[in-house]
Amino acid sequence: MTSANGRGRLIYGCMGLGGPWSGTSYGAPEIDQAAAVIEAAQGIGVGLFDHADIYRSGKSEAVFGEVLARSQGLRGKIQLQTKCGIRLGERGLQTHYDLSREAILERVNQSLKRLQTDYVDILLLHRPDPLMDPREVAGAVGQLMAEGKVRQLGVSNMSGAQIAFLQDELETPIVANQLEMSLLRRDWLESTVLLNHSEGLEYSFPHGTLEHCMAKGIELQAYGSLAQGRFTGAASAEFSPAETATSEMLGKLAGEKNTTPESVLLGWLMKHPAGISPVVGTTNPGRIKACADAAAIAKRMTRAQWYGLWVAARGNNIP
Repeated sequence: MTSANGRGRLIYGCMGLGGPWSGTSYGAPEIDQAAAVIEAAQGIGVGLFDHADIYRSGKSEAVFGEVLARSQGLRGKIQLQTKCGIRLGERGLQTHYDLSREAILERVNQSLKRLQTDYVDILLLHRPDPLMDPREVAGAVGQLMAEGKVRQLGVSNMSGAQIAFLQDELETPIVANQLEMSLLRRDWLESTVLLNHSEGLEYSFPHGTLEHCMAKGIELQAYGSLAQGRFTGAASAEFSPAETATSEMLGKLAGEKNTTPESVLLGWLMKHPAGISPVVGTTNPGRIKACADAAAIAKRMTRAQWYGLWVAARGNNIP
């Protein structure tokens, strides 16, 4: 599921591992769950596992680290990425951002300890910090790379302009940008065709971000790619007519292509020429396996099918 340049691949998102968001304790059930989803993800060709220091209050990294510790040779078979920059419940604030030099160094070292590894393959800066000094970031990243603790740098939730601003101070290229992208959350797509339409005011996605990433070879990683199951079997009494129509179309295409709705849904993302890499976050091993055909479906999906799913999801025709 990995392309030659690292783009257009399936990534497993570990946010669901480790038990509840509150507290710091975990045990055998949480570790066993992590082992099961890692095995399922590897079984469909996933090689990159996505973390963040805040996921489940650090427990997502911790249970993953326990699996690495008991599975000899596993670390050498996979890639790890983690994020830093968001701080929760500190200094009297519910949430604030911190991409200072000290915070980056502190948080990466804590993540490495929890993951029980010497390095991460990619470090992502989790969200833009308005108080960020790009020179501080460059200094911290340079130190981590010199120490062998970080191999590549990426960002998350940043616009093309923010990436370019940061890149000017960095000696290492930014290799990834993780954004919420799916058939449900289509701001990234709608904004490209609604520039000269009043409907475009409903979408805040910054123009030029996809184009900047494509031009610079920056991998677009799509979190929320399965749309929380709204198109593929999630139970809800609040589905819109557009969501119902999209679900029915996904099911029909899955039947025609002898695959699953999940693979068609992710294949729709992966067909985009940006080489989008979906981040799959379900903790259900069966649903992970249902994503196995995504890359193959992307190649087999016709232009009409791709546009058909888009129009169905938006509930009306494109301009």
